[in-house]
Amino acid sequence: MDSRTDQLIGIYDADATIIGEVSYWIGARLGLRHCSLCDVTHGLVAEKPSWRSCKESLPLPFVTYHRNDMPDDVRAVVGSALPAVVIRRGGTVSHLLSASEIDTAQGSAERLAEMISAKLDAQ
Repeated sequence: MDSRTDQLIGIYDADATIIGEVSYWIGARLGLRHCSLCDVTHGLVAEKPSWRSCKESLPLPFVTYHRNDMPDDVRAVVGSALPAVVIRRGGTVSHLLSASEIDTAQGSAERLAEMISAKLDAQ
């Protein structure tokens, strides 16, 4: 997807490497690692069907990155405050949901989609 395309972007508080993925998976199971966006979008090993449905209902495409592979324009907005959801509109990236806001979804795809829609409606 092109950086000029309007889209929602979720950034996980995990690395997109084999070691990063395995480390996060083990750490999450042992209670040592936590990413509330991962809790919403993924089950034990794959994307949750509930998230897939909710993602399709959003008014903009929703793409995800990890902390080590996010685009520079996204990194400039979120820094290390992860997880996060941002919006890229007209080539400009702005913050949409913070880590603490994502936490309030408590792993619910429906709740996160409602929060995103409410923020978009308020803009």
